[in-house]
Amino acid sequence: MPQLYTAFASEVKVNEETIEGLQSIEYSLSKNRRDVGAVGTAERIGVYFGLQVVVGRLRVASANLTLDKFLQENTKFSVSATLRHEETSHRLTFDDCVMEDKAFGLNIDSHASTVYTFTATRVREE
Repeated sequence: MPQLYTAFASEVKVNEETIEGLQSIEYSLSKNRRDVGAVGTAERIGVYFGLQVVVGRLRVASANLTLDKFLQENTKFSVSATLRHEETSHRLTFDDCVMEDKAFGLNIDSHASTVYTFTATRVREE
C-alpha cells in the first residue's frame, strides 16, 4: 500500500526555522553512472557510480526573507522536512545546502509565489 502524506500535517524547516507560507517542496536525486564493457563483446560487465546530485525546490507564497538572504550571502544551510499523515511520519534532511536561484511569479488569479532552488550534498531519509 502506498504511503500517503498531507501538506497540511507536514512541516519544513530551514536551519530549524519553520518556512511560513510553504506551498510545496520537491527534490530530485540523480547519480552519474558509467557502464563498464568487456573487451571483445557488446555486453556490460559492470557499472561505475560517481557523483550524486541533489536538487530541491521550495515554493513559498509571496517570498521568504530568510531564503532571500541565503541567495544573497552564498551561505550554507540545512533543510528538514517532516512528512505526516495521521500517526505516520517520514523525515527528510538535506545537508550542506546552497541556494542556486529564485523565480518569482504573480498572476491575476492568485497571490504571488516564489520558487527557491537549492542543491544539497546529500538527502537522508529517516
